[in-house]
Amino acid sequence: MDRITAHRNWGLHVAFGVTIALVAVITVLGWSPWTDRWPAFAMLGVLAVAYAAYGWRGYEVPRAAAGFVPLLVFAALVLPAVVPSTALVQCILFPVAWCQIERTRTAVVVSVAIGVAAGIGLQIASGPDSLVSTVLIEGVSIAGACALGLWITRIAELSDERRRLLDELRATQDSLAEAHRSAGVTSERERLAREIHDTVAQNLAGIVMLTERARGDLAAERVDRLDERLTILEESARAALEESRTLVAAGAAGVAGDGLGAALHRLGERFTRETGVPVTVEAADCALDRDAQVVLLRAAQEALANVRAHAHAATARVALHVAADRVGLRVSDDGVGFNASLPTAGHGLRGLRERLALAGGTCAITSEAGRGTVVEVTLPTGAEPRLPAVGAPLTEVHR
Repeated sequence: MDRITAHRNWGLHVAFGVTIALVAVITVLGWSPWTDRWPAFAMLGVLAVAYAAYGWRGYEVPRAAAGFVPLLVFAALVLPAVVPSTALVQCILFPVAWCQIERTRTAVVVSVAIGVAAGIGLQIASGPDSLVSTVLIEGVSIAGACALGLWITRIAELSDERRRLLDELRATQDSLAEAHRSAGVTSERERLAREIHDTVAQNLAGIVMLTERARGDLAAERVDRLDERLTILEESARAALEESRTLVAAGAAGVAGDGLGAALHRLGERFTRETGVPVTVEAADCALDRDAQVVLLRAAQEALANVRAHAHAATARVALHVAADRVGLRVSDDGVGFNASLPTAGHGLRGLRERLALAGGTCAITSEAGRGTVVEVTLPTGAEPRLPAVGAPLTEVHR
């Protein structure tokens, strides 16, 4: 039972008790054509006991209502027949009947039955001389009861519909909240996967490569190179540790306070030390927001990681170009190249593509076997990160 229905039922309980008490007083003081008034008192007693025993449950239990409603019709006949002024009892009989009967048509029939029974009772007490007034009074009572009952029934139906719609709205809101939470969790996992791949994973890959080279130098007794190898290993491990701490702190690792240009130069120098492949970096300092700097730095890291893993290049070049409304990054190498029309199973370029789509950027990769590879990234300056649009202009090339 909802709160509104509970309040309605309690109101009817109180109204029923007050009306029975008032009718009992009228039965004592009112005029009666009979010398004995005990049938009216008996009827009031039966009505009160029946309501207290099971009639109050008739608002929610149809079986209780089926046993109590006929008693209302009988009371409407007996009370006015003994004391005519007790016809006042109809003011509670009509609403109780309407609230306990589910079907509107049945409630109208019962209202007519109560009115007719009360009219018969008045005729028994007053005689045929009051027939016109009795018909007029009971006709108005029945019409008023039915009109009020239909109006209240319509309000109750609208209230039930509104409650149902509110329940559906709450369920929809809960479903949307759960969907947003799941989408947020998925998005955060994807973001962390991209960050880990572009930072920690690449540093660990470099450490593995340097370790293999150090092991080869040790096997070949080239001990003069071990000191440099160990130094680079230490730097790579420290960089991975720092980037891990930054990710744990929910930040974006890679871009320090001196800007994107300096970060790209450090990236090129470190790549040259780790692989021996000279990298030329052309990147002046530029005023970009931190999100754009991180996206461009990750693009350079991914491109150089592919150079290290696949290109077998002799040289590489990183160039940053800034225009009024867009910024471009170009990473090229003179390696073996590949067939750009064939997809691969790698995750790096896919993560780069997703990151660029979120920032409204584009990526184009040009490569041919034996002629090297060029990765060109374009990003609007000052763009706020956004969800990728359907059909976003993005060249999908995997490596």
